[in-house]
Amino acid sequence: MIFNFRIVSDEVDNFKREIQIDSTATFLDLKKAICKSVGYDSTQMSSFFLCDRNWEKEKEITFEDMDSDDDEVYIMDESPLDEFIEDEGQKLLYVFDYITERAFFIEMTEMVPGKTLREPLCTLAMGTPPPESVDLDEFDAKLDAKAAQANTDLDEDFYGADSYNEDEFDAEGFDEMTFDE
Repeated sequence: MIFNFRIVSDEVDNFKREIQIDSTATFLDLKKAICKSVGYDSTQMSSFFLCDRNWEKEKEITFEDMDSDDDEVYIMDESPLDEFIEDEGQKLLYVFDYITERAFFIEMTEMVPGKTLREPLCTLAMGTPPPESVDLDEFDAKLDAKAAQANTDLDEDFYGADSYNEDEFDAEGFDEMTFDE
């Protein structure tokens, strides 16, 4: 079976990626496909979070076990997608910047039964991804400025909104990229 994932960012308008990957691939394979599609370093610490319908984090699947006390630690290279993803519409967060908690919003948009893929395929590449990391001084300055405003929530001016626009999951345009490792 093939899983089709749509990826958007709350930091950058008109950014989308769509990845097709075999359901038996691991979360590490998905991480590498995402990183390759956006030009990020795939060796950096990161985590996927399975989320509920409201994007609340539930299970974490991490790059490496950091000697957590949690009994349910799932490691990317030991975790096949099909053991965690059961339905179309499954929501995930891919946290690629631990220091600032920056992440991609991911939705599994389609299951294609009866077909397989040997390598992940990026079938939609729109827009420029957000930078992989941010200047911490700039980040701290924005944080301080926001904290100084009484009764104000963090908004879109602070490295993206706290949610995404549902319309961002609609496909427009089509660029195909393949992954050769």
